[in-house]
Amino acid sequence: MDFESAADRVDVTKPHPARRYDYWLGGTANFEADRKSADAVAKAFPSIHFAVLENRRFLRRAVDHLARAEGVRQFLDIGTGLPTEGNVHELAQAIAPAARIVYVDNDPIVLYHARDLLDSSPSGATAYIDADLRDPASILTHPALTGTLDLDQPVALMLCAVLHFLTDDEQAYAVVRELREALAPGSYLTLTHATDDHLSAEDRAETDAANLRSGVPFRTRSTAEFARFFDGLELIEPGITSVIDWRPTEWRPHPRREAVSMLGAMARIP
Repeated sequence: MDFESAADRVDVTKPHPARRYDYWLGGTANFEADRKSADAVAKAFPSIHFAVLENRRFLRRAVDHLARAEGVRQFLDIGTGLPTEGNVHELAQAIAPAARIVYVDNDPIVLYHARDLLDSSPSGATAYIDADLRDPASILTHPALTGTLDLDQPVALMLCAVLHFLTDDEQAYAVVRELREALAPGSYLTLTHATDDHLSAEDRAETDAANLRSGVPFRTRSTAEFARFFDGLELIEPGITSVIDWRPTEWRPHPRREAVSMLGAMARIP
């Protein structure tokens, strides 16, 4: 994998979701276009920083539950984003050192930093695929995936804070369906997604306008729309909730659900 040449493919004039997310998390692997885009969204939705932090906390709890309670040993994390503290392989392999993880993203900057995602425990394995969620077949047939994961055994598919960048409903549901159908019975689907359930009509219009100005296509979905991704699956308790309410492990002051506006859920594939 050519990590060095990845930086040469970066278009710093266009914002990218992974780098924008990095900026909201306080990272430095972002550019002026990413920061301008992020600030445009934050102007309409000032609590966006809470949302990304709570999404990250959800991811940690979800991986812990999958590895510890459900016994999952294979993870496919699509829309990985830039490496940060508590990457999926670090969380999973702290519980099960032999866990195997494949990461997927389509930003050359993420590829450039992907060495940090390949620091597997000796008994486990990690791999990184430079690919786009919109083309599931390119992910599922990639040698890095087929050489790392056994799709005849259960896999935890993680799609956290990524599906809202697929603005076409038909495409979004089709993508998840194709990925689901490639997984063995006993696999798990874990999703988080921005929602407008808690927004007034005025706030919703302002947020939609800000997303247009940001240069990054974005589509919030209601709880009912989010639930469609799980049709036919067995939801894990507590079902579909705000990410702040999904199996919290400790009491702490946290922002209102309206301030996060992010849904989360996990389901078992029968």
